[in-house]
Amino acid sequence: MEKKAYRKPLIGKTAKVEYHNKTFSGRIIDETKNTILFETENKKIIKLNKSSSQIMINNIAINGKNIQKRPEERIKR
Repeated sequence: MEKKAYRKPLIGKTAKVEYHNKTFSGRIIDETKNTILFETENKKIIKLNKSSSQIMINNIAINGKNIQKRPEERIKR
């Protein structure tokens, strides 16, 4: 699995997120420069720091540190 910068929108994507040795499955519902708002499969909403997260979308592993930008800045690059 390749870890790289992800230039597509994250909002609405189904993902698995590893955060502080815990793994969550669900959907990304919002993002800011430093955080993602995540709805788990059991409908719990959690806010996670990107810098401490590993995100898996469509078999692409994304290091949260590589996407610490505003969504519109990351997509333009």
